[in-house]
Amino acid sequence: MDELRAAGGADGDENHMKIARVFPRITKATPDDELCFFGPPPMLTLPEIDEIHVSCVFTYDREKAEEMAYQWEVVGVPVKIGGPAYDDPAEGDFVPGRYLKKGYVITSRGCNNHCWFCSAWRREGKLRELPITPGWNVLDNNLLQCSEQHIRDVFHMLSRQKERPVFTGGLEAKQLKPWHCELLREAKPRRMYFAYDTPDDYEPLVEAGKMLQAAGFNPRGHVMSCYCLVGYKGDTFDAATERMEQTIRAGFMPYAMLYRDQDGHVDSDWRRFQREWLRPALVSHMFGEAWKNADQ
Repeated sequence: MDELRAAGGADGDENHMKIARVFPRITKATPDDELCFFGPPPMLTLPEIDEIHVSCVFTYDREKAEEMAYQWEVVGVPVKIGGPAYDDPAEGDFVPGRYLKKGYVITSRGCNNHCWFCSAWRREGKLRELPITPGWNVLDNNLLQCSEQHIRDVFHMLSRQKERPVFTGGLEAKQLKPWHCELLREAKPRRMYFAYDTPDDYEPLVEAGKMLQAAGFNPRGHVMSCYCLVGYKGDTFDAATERMEQTIRAGFMPYAMLYRDQDGHVDSDWRRFQREWLRPALVSHMFGEAWKNADQ
């Protein structure tokens, strides 16, 4: 069983191979074509394949991924295992539809920040731009750190897609500039996510909210969204609630992102807190109240 060194995409000869992909967990981004599997090899005849790649995203799924890799060795073709859970640097180019569902796209790897809670910069190193492939859901770690030409080329690609874009990977408020806001306005995204993870994120988030509103975005439309990290060591429910409310006042719809350790353990009380803040009716009500008070 070999190690898979490009679980996020690869180039070269692999592009011409029939690769079965095996996933220990199904997410919204998991591909679902005929060469994707989510358990042991099927008892019925498999399609013709050249290799088997077991792709693991979360460290707490590694044991299951390794068990599946062992089970798939019976097929008799090379089995490779890797992915973000194995600190895979994803050195090759992104291949649409291989490890992510069609429509999801990554145009850059790495990040120049060194956030304590994030593994992207540790795993993938400094930001590097990739060849741009078609897609509408952008998952880059930090798209706004890319060069102006690359960013403009990404938006040109998005303008040719049938789906309105979504920036799921997150946009860094500190990097946002007026010309980014104009590109976003022209792209008419369904949703764009920023982040409020540490105290120094707040003032840039406020400024980003002002810039986006000046470009024509209406906070009441819920296009402006923000991931808020909660439940890490030293966090409190009062402090986390204040961050969520600050996010609303800055013009963004908050999404509580619960911190997990390497083993995937989470505190049950923090899990309940997260669920409360992921209730659309509650958050929408608080959002409406915040903006009603702002109008008075």
